[in-house]
Amino acid sequence: MMKITERWVEAVLMRWGVAEAVAVNLRLVVLIVAAGLLSLILFWIMKYLVDKGIYRFFLKTNFSWDDALVKFQVFNHVAHLIPAMVLRGALQMIFRDFPNLLPWVVRITDCYLIIVFVLIINAFLRLGHYAMGRTAAFKDKPIAGLFQLIRIILYIATGILILSILLNKSPAVFLGVFGTMTAVMMLIFKDTILGLVASIQMATGDTVRVGDWIEMPKFGADGDVVSINLTSVRVMNFDKTVTTIPTHNFLTESFINWRYMSESGSRRVKRAIYINVRTVKFIDEAIRDKYKKIHLIADYVEERQAEIDAYNDEHQIDVAYDINGRRMTNIGSFRVYLENYLRNRPDIRKDMTLMVRQLSIEDKGIPMEIYCFTNTSVWIEYEGIVASIFDHILAAAEFFDLEIYQQPSGADCAQPWEKMSHQIEKRLNP
Repeated sequence: MMKITERWVEAVLMRWGVAEAVAVNLRLVVLIVAAGLLSLILFWIMKYLVDKGIYRFFLKTNFSWDDALVKFQVFNHVAHLIPAMVLRGALQMIFRDFPNLLPWVVRITDCYLIIVFVLIINAFLRLGHYAMGRTAAFKDKPIAGLFQLIRIILYIATGILILSILLNKSPAVFLGVFGTMTAVMMLIFKDTILGLVASIQMATGDTVRVGDWIEMPKFGADGDVVSINLTSVRVMNFDKTVTTIPTHNFLTESFINWRYMSESGSRRVKRAIYINVRTVKFIDEAIRDKYKKIHLIADYVEERQAEIDAYNDEHQIDVAYDINGRRMTNIGSFRVYLENYLRNRPDIRKDMTLMVRQLSIEDKGIPMEIYCFTNTSVWIEYEGIVASIFDHILAAAEFFDLEIYQQPSGADCAQPWEKMSHQIEKRLNP
């Protein structure tokens, strides 16, 4: 069939006045153009069938998985396959009378077919990444780095294969050369290699997932992880800025991951108020009677005083002098009150650590620390609970004759002078 076509083309050319020697070469050009046009027509037909036939059919089905084939246009590259195979076969027949050019034509068309196959594989890799990312097992895992690694290996293998075909050399030769270039490649792709190692360790160790709230002060990152790939991790900060962190830094730098706090459904409260040391004192009977009217510590005051009286009587201690024996203090009663107050709040977890403790005295006073866990990890709800707790604490301190320390202001300094001037005026003008 091809011989008949060639003779017919030559006859037409010679009939148009083309010399026989020129007609042979011109016939080659005409047949190449015809083969190219045929392949182009076949490509348009295949693309039309894919767009108007296959994709439209997938969109009408009740399945959701086939919609992803349309989204990533997987079959667009398949449309190149049949035209490429037709072009390869046609060019082999066209150049059969040109032994010097035929090997190069075969190599070039083989390379074209390889590229088409790589594009198809790459489309399916993107589809696989999308499909795995939607499953519960891999939804928040850093699998982007894994697929990027597969693509890099695929591109390197494709490059070696194309070079071996074009130069008619064994792929082993290029693998050997590639081995000698390893040091240079490691220098060029240092961040990529480090990112690959970090991605694997992050995936196996489950240290960071997409959606985790992390803090990395060195990079000013404080927010949710929105993407993890081979070279970088993108963090959407709470002020809506985006911080990009090299992936390998998650192996070398310290960071805080709040995921486990979120998964526990609770969040820690660890905050202190400062008590003025001058306001700490023993309490007498009159103050105890006042404390008995406070619902949260009424039973405690009764039991504690009974225990103290028994101890003092047993050891025959003279309690007429306040410093002798054991006595209750206002700060100790306040600490018990705060602990009971927290235990009676429905938004505080009772199955987790809950305590009110005194820390080492500082220049600001006695730190009274609240340590407990809320029953929610939602930021806005958490802040509301903490504010409610400390609103109550600041107001309750007055009932125990305790003063909350704060840095003195101008008004604080003016009050003693006003009081003194008022006393002086009274003495001068009785």
